[in-house]
Amino acid sequence: MKITIIGAGEIGQYLAGMLATEKKDVTLLDRDAESLSSISSRYDLLTVCGSATSPKSLLKAGVRDADLVIAATDVDEVNILASMMSKRLGAKKTIARVRNPEYTESDAPVTPSELGIDIIIQPEMSTANEVLQLVKRADATDVIELANGQIQLIGLKIEKDSEISGETLDSMSSELEFNFRVVAILRGGRTIIPSGTDKVVKNDTIFVIIKPENVDKLVRISGHHNREIKNVMIAGGSPVGENVMKLMSREKREWQIKLIDSDPERSYRLASENKNVLVLQGEPDDVNLLASEGIMDTDVFISVTDDEESNIVNCLMAKHLGVRKTIALLSKSSLIPLSQTIGLDAAVNTKLSASNEIHRHVLQGKVYSVTGLHGISAELLELEVGTHCRAANKPLYKSTLPFGSIVGAIINENEVEIATGKSVLQSGDRIMVFSVPQSVEKVSGYFQ
Repeated sequence: MKITIIGAGEIGQYLAGMLATEKKDVTLLDRDAESLSSISSRYDLLTVCGSATSPKSLLKAGVRDADLVIAATDVDEVNILASMMSKRLGAKKTIARVRNPEYTESDAPVTPSELGIDIIIQPEMSTANEVLQLVKRADATDVIELANGQIQLIGLKIEKDSEISGETLDSMSSELEFNFRVVAILRGGRTIIPSGTDKVVKNDTIFVIIKPENVDKLVRISGHHNREIKNVMIAGGSPVGENVMKLMSREKREWQIKLIDSDPERSYRLASENKNVLVLQGEPDDVNLLASEGIMDTDVFISVTDDEESNIVNCLMAKHLGVRKTIALLSKSSLIPLSQTIGLDAAVNTKLSASNEIHRHVLQGKVYSVTGLHGISAELLELEVGTHCRAANKPLYKSTLPFGSIVGAIINENEVEIATGKSVLQSGDRIMVFSVPQSVEKVSGYFQ
């Protein structure tokens, strides 16, 4: 598959590296020769130094023969124009990163397709949605809603007083009265795709596919206590912070939301546009300001400034001051596996949100979504069982799935089923499959 990526910023470089690792034919276009030299020394890809709005540069980057063009610069207008020209020059499909929500609203006067854009991605909004889910499930490290909310993927740390610590997955399945599927275990920085004989132990983070009505039970037996969330403080009025604030204020919950931002103009704008949120102008790491605004009574502290180091420090300080849960926006993927080790409760990453949106358009077969998780070397695929699938029409325990993969749930016309070894797949079923990254391509092909 031939892919041209426009823009060698954080998201562009992350996507280029990810797709090059998956052996895609990747060309990266940017006017910054230094950035291009840096990434080409690390990955097997082509680079073109030129302008995203130059037809000659786009042709040199191969958009005429590209199966997919991804416009991922930091400027909406550049991405829109680059997508329009790429489509006119022959690109089969275009994806543009556009922050402005006007283009995705139902009553938009100009639709993306009219601009030559097949898909618009908004990584900042996707990240904000992820933060919202983490606030709703305050004891979770990860929360992803699946099958229109009928099931969820929950990440939970096993605490020292957990009822299931030391239990095998088989014994948990037979002893507990509700259905669930442990699809991955994070232990000491290592990702395990488990079998029934694997045990969960203290300090493991388990990733479980479960129905929403059973989440509270799972949280309790993992050693957590589901306490009500009342007070939330957001540090940073960045695009992610602003979207988090707006999403939370729309929820029909009695949340007291405060946002702190250091920029006077931005603080004034946010305060005037959001009357039900208390917006404060100041430094998020000002202990006196935090104390005067009730940091001791805050249930969730979210740091989403544009400075990664500040987000880490802010969250550690909030944790020290007694905040129950902290969530940090981290840009360096290498820091995410360490986030819980150094004292953060959860981390989100805009680059990962972008890759999740784009990845499914790259894989073969009927793949509806591909979701990466923070700090864990595994991905969740939602795909359709094809007519030639070797695992169809027989129990899962009789199928030899690709290495490092496990079926977590089955969705058909009638119901959503948490998968077990006795579950039988049928052609046309949608399934949730957890897979290590190196097997994602094999998994998407196996179930065709």
